[in-house]
Amino acid sequence: MNRVLARKLGTNVFGANIVLRRTCSTHVIHNVTSSGSNESIAEKNSTEDGPQHDIAIVGGGMVGIALAASLASKPLTKHLNVAIIDNNPLLGRKNVIEKGLPPDPRVSTVTPATISFLKDIGAWKYIEEQRHAYFDKMQVWDYTGLGYTRYNANDVHQDVLGCVVENKVLQTSQLTCVQESDLQKTIYPARLNAMDMLPSSSLTGLGEVPSTTDLFMRGRLAKLELSDGNNIYAKLVVGADGSKSRVRELAGIKTTGWNYSQNAIICTVEHTVANYTAWQRFLPNGPIALLPIGDKFSNIVWTMDPKEASDRKSMNEDDFIKAVNDALDTGYGPHPETTSSRDSLSWLTGDVTISAKEKFDIPPKVVKLSSERMMFPLSLRHAKDYVSKRVALVGDSAHTVHPLAGQGVNLGFADASALSKAIAEGIALGTDIGEANLLKQYEAERKPANIAMMAVLDGIQKMYSVDFGPLNALRAAAFHGAHYISPLKKRIISYASGEQALPLFS
Repeated sequence: MNRVLARKLGTNVFGANIVLRRTCSTHVIHNVTSSGSNESIAEKNSTEDGPQHDIAIVGGGMVGIALAASLASKPLTKHLNVAIIDNNPLLGRKNVIEKGLPPDPRVSTVTPATISFLKDIGAWKYIEEQRHAYFDKMQVWDYTGLGYTRYNANDVHQDVLGCVVENKVLQTSQLTCVQESDLQKTIYPARLNAMDMLPSSSLTGLGEVPSTTDLFMRGRLAKLELSDGNNIYAKLVVGADGSKSRVRELAGIKTTGWNYSQNAIICTVEHTVANYTAWQRFLPNGPIALLPIGDKFSNIVWTMDPKEASDRKSMNEDDFIKAVNDALDTGYGPHPETTSSRDSLSWLTGDVTISAKEKFDIPPKVVKLSSERMMFPLSLRHAKDYVSKRVALVGDSAHTVHPLAGQGVNLGFADASALSKAIAEGIALGTDIGEANLLKQYEAERKPANIAMMAVLDGIQKMYSVDFGPLNALRAAAFHGAHYISPLKKRIISYASGEQALPLFS
């Protein structure tokens, strides 16, 4: 199954660039500096040519800002001229997160590899000033009661398995890095309407300093038409604008994938005691996860069929809390037995001193709903190409995955890291940063890793979406293997933490 998925996702289809044009009037740009930094906010445009940037990042979410922050942290890229295009009005303001409020339900579980990246770009110190929750243990089990596994950071000689952070904390911490850097940045509070680029031709006869229009006509710049009337130009356009990416659409890059018949409900809940463990239980209609977020709060990510999700979202608070506690306890089936079936795997187990002593535990009870319940549909999508001439896709613009392992944003941060590295290498070699041959290096690094993770997550989703006796026994064997076979457990933890090796190989 996963081989078929990998073949489908890895298929190369070279889409032609789609050019959408519109007529717009001429305006004037006003730069408004912020706190003495090299940041400006473009209000209106323009000169006849329009401003020219090295890179235009379309999408100012977590991954788009991560790319800007990564560029700002590197000696070869920290002085680039970068445009950030996003109609979120908060991007142009000094970001202050009010303390004392319950956590926002939109959170991300960042892996040790992502934490290292955020430290490298200077963002982690700002994250640690805000609410966050490290966890060093994780328990996974299913409703049949046939098996479970517990992961501990000590199994791989690490301090933590991950950290849960509110998305707004991740974004504002990275934005602070960008605002305080030497990067020349302009924020355009607008949407991308159209994108145009022409075939490359020689610059001969244009003089020592070609105009922006001349560079565009010779295929050395992409032209972006924005919803506020601005026309801007860039050597490289980065699509960081999510699963419905406008950049991807205008570049003619196709996707493959499917919708899951599932929705996810997310919310913040409260306990009487602090939670330091990540919990996940597979139920007949999808998994439920309970993730620590600090201060006796946890985050719920509950996957189920669309009708059940709609019912759960609209039920009263007391009934919802009861449903959550049932789903995390004995609802749908019994607790697994700690010692069950260990002897049946004795022919496989070698060193069981770490895993066999890990007993099944019960999650802390939920006593209060502390946020609104949000619901969204789930899908798998993968771009057939991550790059074309003067275009690169990162994050959800290139791939969306099932949230059952919390890997989506970590894949996006890895994209941002790899693309910024490729850009720096291109600058070091004197290469045009928009050339497809350079950008293909980024694609070659990230595409196989993303396809592998997507195949693993899709396989898990499908394996737990069927209630069938022999398959239940197979799932139980997988749980026991992951729990009692120490080398396998270490490999799974390392892969989920950000290593590129698959659990059963290398």
